[in-house]
Amino acid sequence: MRYDECEAAIRELVDAADEDALHAFGLATVTRLLEADLIDEAGEDDLDEDAWAALTTAREQIATAGATDLRAHLDRIDEGILADGDMDPGLLIALSALEHWTTYLEEHRRSELHELALRSVEEVDYRVSAALDDFLATPEMAAEYARIRQSLTA
Repeated sequence: MRYDECEAAIRELVDAADEDALHAFGLATVTRLLEADLIDEAGEDDLDEDAWAALTTAREQIATAGATDLRAHLDRIDEGILADGDMDPGLLIALSALEHWTTYLEEHRRSELHELALRSVEEVDYRVSAALDDFLATPEMAAEYARIRQSLTA
C-alpha cells in the first residue's frame, strides 16, 4: 500500500466510525503519542520551563482533562516555545497530536482524528522510516495501521 492509499483508507475508517469508537481511538492514540519517547528525546531549548510544566501536566491528565483544561495547557506551551522553526521532530509530533485531540474535544470534527491518526503513523515512520511506495512493509507500520483499523471498527 502506498502512503496516499494508506492516508485515504484511514480517512474512510474515521468517516465510518461511530462516536464511541472515535473517542476511544483518539484517547488511546494521543495517550500513546504523549507517552512515547518522543518528548523525552527533545532538548530543553525547545520549550521554556513553564511550557515543559504545562506539557507534563497535560500528559498526566490526558485521560481526565476536558477541552478547556487541555487548551489552557496548549496556550502555555505555545507561549513558551523557544525553538525558532527547528523544534525537535518528535516533540512536534507529540504537540501536534495534543492539538488535534484538544480541537476534536472542542469541535467534534472527525478531520481532527484523521490528522491524529496521521501523527501516529508519522511517529512510527520517525522510528522505522517506511517507504512511500510500500508503506506497510515494515512490521511496525503494519502493526500501527492494524491498530488504527481495529480501533475504528470496534
